[in-house]
Amino acid sequence: MINQIFILTDYKGFFGSKQKAKFYRGGMDLDKLSACFSKYGIQVTISSFTRLEVKNVDKESTLILYTSSEDKHGFYKDFIEDIIFHLDQVGYNLLPSYACLKAHNNKVAMELLRERSTMESIKTIHSAVFGTLDELIAQADNFIFPVVIKPASGAMSRGVSKAENPKELVNIAKKISRSFNLKHNLKELLRNIKYRKSYVRESFYRSKFIVQNMIKNLGNDWKVLVYGPQIYVLQRNNRKNDFRASGSGDFLFTKELPDGMLDFAQSVRNYFNVPHISLDIGFDGKRFHLIEFQFINFGTTTIEKSPFYFEKFEGKWIVKEGYSDLEKVYVTSLMSYLSVHVK
Repeated sequence: MINQIFILTDYKGFFGSKQKAKFYRGGMDLDKLSACFSKYGIQVTISSFTRLEVKNVDKESTLILYTSSEDKHGFYKDFIEDIIFHLDQVGYNLLPSYACLKAHNNKVAMELLRERSTMESIKTIHSAVFGTLDELIAQADNFIFPVVIKPASGAMSRGVSKAENPKELVNIAKKISRSFNLKHNLKELLRNIKYRKSYVRESFYRSKFIVQNMIKNLGNDWKVLVYGPQIYVLQRNNRKNDFRASGSGDFLFTKELPDGMLDFAQSVRNYFNVPHISLDIGFDGKRFHLIEFQFINFGTTTIEKSPFYFEKFEGKWIVKEGYSDLEKVYVTSLMSYLSVHVK
């Protein structure tokens, strides 16, 4: 039984994501989180990644929660992954799992997680992943167009484009995969001159990206946040004359949803076996499409601004009116998860 939780913050002392944080991009209120956990008899220790002391801690009764990062170039997130991978390997209870962390702000890892899943209903979108432009050029003629191309990192549809043919695909990929470094590139060019045919230089386009099939007839999507039994939904309409909904600014909280969408969202959460999940869901009139998904440090505007949420009662989805407190819902859904999955 879990009776102790470590909350690992970043080097700024921030944890998680919160749209209405005290500090800009400052994450959740740690005092409030601690107070909420204490109501369940949980002892909370807040620590940075570098000051974590768990050598003498009982692993079975301890849970480690941690933040992620979306720092430029992913330098600090790379460090976080090292720490979490180590803790995972030595047997600590972690939420979310290392695989979920790897998929954060990393569409390559996210799509590979989708690919190895056994849930067929989330596989209507399938992706090819690339580490260089060179790899794409060798396969550019093999796609059925149009396709969607996305950089591995980024939100609000930044860098997301549609390609109608191989030439357009390569041109877009060239822009988003560019990994320019003047000193490195000059050295590579000089090596090419010096060694001529006996040297194959490194690619100047090594920022990873994905190419995926395009789902047609989507006029909007839904941002769906699942916190245990509670579901929060934000309808996001496409930008004008565009296929992208994320970042459009044309948002709507509505109780009119396609039949089955809440069940689909809950089934995805259950499949991945997590207390919280963020889903981007599309509906073409016949079936649901899981566009993207995240398990950690996802945007919280949907829960913080929604005047209601959905919850299942006696087999039917009902609307619960009122605004929600992020920290309270986070803790409540986490404790509900632990009561079922951790004994």
